Order: sequence, then structure tokens, then C-alpha cells
Amino acid sequence: MKRLEDRILKDGKVLPGDIIKVDGFLNHRVDPAFMRELAQEFARHFDLSDVTMILTAEASGIALATVCALEFGIPMVFAKKAKSDNIEGGLYKSEIVSYTYKKNVTLILSKEWLKSTDKVLIIDDFMARGMAVHGLIDIVKQAGAELRGIGIAVEKGFQGGGDALREQGIDVYSLAIIDSTENGTIQFRKQ
Repeated sequence: MKRLEDRILKDGKVLPGDIIKVDGFLNHRVDPAFMRELAQEFARHFDLSDVTMILTAEASGIALATVCALEFGIPMVFAKKAKSDNIEGGLYKSEIVSYTYKKNVTLILSKEWLKSTDKVLIIDDFMARGMAVHGLIDIVKQAGAELRGIGIAVEKGFQGGGDALREQGIDVYSLAIIDSTENGTIQFRKQ
């Protein structure tokens, strides 16, 4: 999506360790109107006619997933990274390694909010190696629900997470795929 690529070049930057900083509009300070444009692009790609749930991971994916859920007219749920006292009943759990935080994390989701009858679209702001997305897919499988696709705003293509999922036959639609950050310069994949 050219508008997203342009925004990344204008407002983003490359930090040491190939971290792409886009927190001025995507995942810290949020530009809701721009998020709506991203949601509309996902709606053009995915068949939403039978999607019953948007799923994301805490915390930075929540803003985009919420705007998508609002735009699509379906509920959204997010997997938490810590159990709180207000979660009752059984839990789906998936162990992941966080690329950004460089530590093991357990994604948890109350069984109350995801059922075997759900058709799930995973939405997230960012994907590097795809560990968070793998954890979300694991939760979908544990629930016996059906994965309908994965929408990612920014994918670091050079880290292979999205391509590995596509090779498994999963519909992964990334709005901007960064193939290189060599010398601090962002290069996008032609789509």
C-alpha cells in the first residue's frame, strides 16, 4: 500500500537491531483516520462475509485491530501477555518469543471469547519472524476455530515470518513489506 510505504519513509526510522520505529502513527501515538484507511485496504483483500472475530496480541496490535473491527462491524479480542484477576474460567495459552522484548511471553485468551464456531481474522501492526502470529494461530487451533487470514500493517520481509506462513498456504496480506534496512535505508518489496 503506497500510502503506508510513504508514511513509513516520512515518519519512521530504523533503529539498531533492525527495529523499525513507526510509533508516531501506528503503535504508540495513533492516527485513527490513517488506521481506517488500513482497515479499508484489508476489507478490499479479505472476504469478510463470514468472519466472526478479529484476533490480535496485546498491546501494539490493539489499536489497528479495534479500528478494523469497527470498520468491519465484528467483535475483536486480544490475547493478553499476563494473566489478570478478571480473567475467569479456562484459558488458551501459547508460548512465544517476543522479538521486540527479547524474552519469552505467554499469550493467554479466555475460552469465553473464542469458540469453535468462530471464523477468525488475525490483525496485527507488525510482523518480523512471525512468533506472535504463530502464537495467535496456535490459540485459534486450540479453540477449534477457523483461521480465515492474517492482515499485517508492516512486515519485515527480510526476517521471513510472512513468507514462511504463505508457504503453509495461509492468506497473509501485509500492507507494506520491508525487504531491507541496509545502511538505515528502508527498501520495500514490490507487490
